[in-house]
Amino acid sequence: MRRKITYGLAAILCSLAFVGCDEQDDGSSVDPITVYEKMNGDWGLMNLKMVDEFAKANNIQPNEQNLSTLFNYENFQINFSVDENIEPTTYQVTGELPPLFDPSGYWELSAAFQPTNSGGINIFLYSDAAKTQKTDELRLTSVPGSNGEMEIQLVRTADGTPFVSYVFRLNSLN
Repeated sequence: MRRKITYGLAAILCSLAFVGCDEQDDGSSVDPITVYEKMNGDWGLMNLKMVDEFAKANNIQPNEQNLSTLFNYENFQINFSVDENIEPTTYQVTGELPPLFDPSGYWELSAAFQPTNSGGINIFLYSDAAKTQKTDELRLTSVPGSNGEMEIQLVRTADGTPFVSYVFRLNSLN
């Protein structure tokens, strides 16, 4: 009887040992998700804020104004497109609104992945597909995540000093 129990326990231990040797899928064979993938698609405006950078730097109030409901920005939408290789192609802004930057063109990021340090990602806008004629530069201040939101900032400068910025809070329409 003891022999049967001993053989039974040995068989169970051996089967557990074989199960324990299974190779686990740790995701190492999956390509990492780029910021291009996260930005791809249509984005609608949740909020547009104008910031007086001079007033903000000098602690003068008010230094912000909500522009979301002014100038018909309610129908602002922007599309960032990528190709089948998840490389950036075109962008297009739609809606009846005064343009703050060229409403269509080509785009790319300063980094395909979110930096691990405090540095941000710039969005470069171009008028040509070869991306040689830069028209503007935006800053990605909040990378799209699981909540389907992102924030971009357009900063205007004079002699290298920022004087006004526009902060776009966007939500995914996909």
